[in-house]
Amino acid sequence: MPVISFKYSDLCSLIGQDVPMETLADRIPMIGADIEHAEKGCDDMSVEFFPDRPDLYSVEGTARGMRAFLGIETGMKTYEITKSDVDVYIDESVKNVRPYFLCGIVRGVNIDDNMLKSIMEMQEKLHTTIGRKRKKLAIGIHDLDKVHAPFTYRLAEPHSIRFIPLAKTEEMDMEEILTKHEKGRDYAHLLKGYKDYPIILDKDNQVLSFPPIINGSLTTVTTNTHNLFIDVTGFDRKAVKGALDIVASALAERGGKIESVTMHEDGKTFQSPDFTPAEYTFSAAECNKYLGTNLSSEDMTNALAKMGMDSKADGDSVHVTVPPFRLDIMHKVDLFEDVGIGYGFENFGGKYALSQTAGGLEPINSFSENIRDIMVGLGYMEVTTLTLINDKDEFETSKLPWMDNVRVLNPATEDVTCLRSYLMPSLINILRHNKHRDLPQRIFEVGNVVRNNVTEVHLCAMETASKVSFTGIKSVTEAALREMGCEYELKPTDIKTFIEGRGAEIYFKGKAIGMFGEMAIEVVTGYEITHPIAFFELDLGPIIAENKDTMF
Repeated sequence: MPVISFKYSDLCSLIGQDVPMETLADRIPMIGADIEHAEKGCDDMSVEFFPDRPDLYSVEGTARGMRAFLGIETGMKTYEITKSDVDVYIDESVKNVRPYFLCGIVRGVNIDDNMLKSIMEMQEKLHTTIGRKRKKLAIGIHDLDKVHAPFTYRLAEPHSIRFIPLAKTEEMDMEEILTKHEKGRDYAHLLKGYKDYPIILDKDNQVLSFPPIINGSLTTVTTNTHNLFIDVTGFDRKAVKGALDIVASALAERGGKIESVTMHEDGKTFQSPDFTPAEYTFSAAECNKYLGTNLSSEDMTNALAKMGMDSKADGDSVHVTVPPFRLDIMHKVDLFEDVGIGYGFENFGGKYALSQTAGGLEPINSFSENIRDIMVGLGYMEVTTLTLINDKDEFETSKLPWMDNVRVLNPATEDVTCLRSYLMPSLINILRHNKHRDLPQRIFEVGNVVRNNVTEVHLCAMETASKVSFTGIKSVTEAALREMGCEYELKPTDIKTFIEGRGAEIYFKGKAIGMFGEMAIEVVTGYEITHPIAFFELDLGPIIAENKDTMF
């Protein structure tokens, strides 16, 4: 979690009154943080904020949050935004590299050493957290008086533009920056594979920034800077806008005046930044149910005011206005959490219960533990595998019956694209990675699969050896079923996973709950294994439901 360091005196100055160090040390954690360092008589403070509150990643944001939380200035803080005469153009060439670009202006800022340090720290904390180390978004803050509008965001050939990057004294082209500059080497991987690179230029083709790598030294912010230009580029428009809103509002806390610029994109124009707040409505009764409280709608509006929001009670309904820099508010339950924080964690709870109770395992967990003992007794070794897999291993290679599965929206690799519907492919991958080990190999897993969007518990056991047989795996399957104390029926199956005539399905109460047999040669070789395999797989849910009071 990000640690923010600042001066106690600077925080009090921004709050607008001297707040005792003891009060801050006691109350800041209640808003969602841990105090790293706060010592009476010492002006240095460090606070570790929870990752859901990026608006607090600066002393300015912390001061704004504490003014409301301490009751000094409750409700939503608003900032006046005036329209500037600055135009910014987004070239369509950037769509496949870093498609989103928003910016804004803050004028009349008096920057001292504390503020300069805070700006730099806020920028890096946002890069690391919501920016995912600049992969998701990158922020640039510039001295506006050193450049001339309009500004253009476009792609450029790496050797076509030369400029002096931040913290250097010699000109470099963009390719040289990626190999010679410290920041260039750190973030060069973000532009790997692209022929052209993004660049932000002014009217005179002077470089403001080479996102997401480095700013130009021309627009370096110093204590002599008074007017700031903020740019944010990235892949997620919501995150890009949120980062811009956080930075602009933090600078406004220092007395700056926010101005919007006219953005030109795809033949359309719009103003940025846009501080239009979000609107939510929730039920007070539902909020009380989540929190375990008995608060009135009016109590909830008072709690939300301490969290920097405006709200209005209307019977059971609470209408809430959320400031644009609160990126953590995405759902009504986020508002329930803020009601709880504003109400005060210290106000929760009551008398300890006098009745004593004894804990115990859920039937499914108790049953699973006993199954594990059985399988170990049958000579099998337990393994634990991931619930993520891919369609090729799950259905194509295994020839198991196809099922609609839960898809991963943005898979990290092609190996993990869905949630598994069977345990068998996961276990055979274990054998594939251990095919150089001695035989025989006998493994099992009691694990979760997902079918019809419901999690089920399955048991799968698998054996590979120089010779396996249908009779052998049938004996193991029936031994496990017998120990479970369930009545079953075996029927032939035409599932292509098995050698024809050497596979069977297991029926319980007239419903198929599993299968076993010798694996077909083409399936075995499809997984790059050279020895025969036999396995069984069971859905334990119906057995547990039928026998939960008497099993074992």
